[in-house]
Amino acid sequence: MIPRAADNTNPDSLASRLRRKRVELLCRLAEDFSDPVRVLDLGGHVGFWKQHVALFGKRFHVTALNLDGSASSAAEPGFVQVRGDARSMPQYADQSFDLCFSNSVIEHVGTLYDQMAMAREVRRVSKAYLVQTPNRYFPLEPHFLLPLWQFYPKALRRMLYTRFTLGWMQRQPEPLLALAEIEQVRLLNVGEMQRLFPDAEIRRERIGPLTKSIIAVCRAAERSGNA
Repeated sequence: MIPRAADNTNPDSLASRLRRKRVELLCRLAEDFSDPVRVLDLGGHVGFWKQHVALFGKRFHVTALNLDGSASSAAEPGFVQVRGDARSMPQYADQSFDLCFSNSVIEHVGTLYDQMAMAREVRRVSKAYLVQTPNRYFPLEPHFLLPLWQFYPKALRRMLYTRFTLGWMQRQPEPLLALAEIEQVRLLNVGEMQRLFPDAEIRRERIGPLTKSIIAVCRAAERSGNA
């Protein structure tokens, strides 16, 4: 039941429906810009944009930046895949992009220092942005798909992960690598997101009374200056 609800490849799943709402919000931000809207997607891929193209009211030119990116998708109209690090993007000048979009990425970049670096770069290279991340205090951890996993003692998490495939995470039998992968996920809370993105409106993506995800949204007109 839980994996089906969290399956982004199923267009009818809860996770897919929530993603569509984020894209709809991104399209509303795009209304402030002329065609083609220049979008930097941190951690994105061409399949995501193809899946949601029917929602677009404007023409987008998307640059998708990943640590392991390549130019393999450069032939896709309006889409370029590049290699880069969201924590440091000196190849892009201030406000190079109309919009920066990031979906469930900032929790994977490392320590809080790394998350601060990514947030500064998002705010620097874009005129407006939308950054989404899972809420640390939502009871179901979104990667390992175990209730309250993020609050288990680290030694217990490592032991379980070396023995079982958990959620979307394939079993990692090597204890040191298991610990490294566990530590690579640092979930954020609402207060941290507000401090990372002080010029943004912080929205709560809810399931019933619970906040599942946190979204930092900033329109171009609301920018108080570059980071």
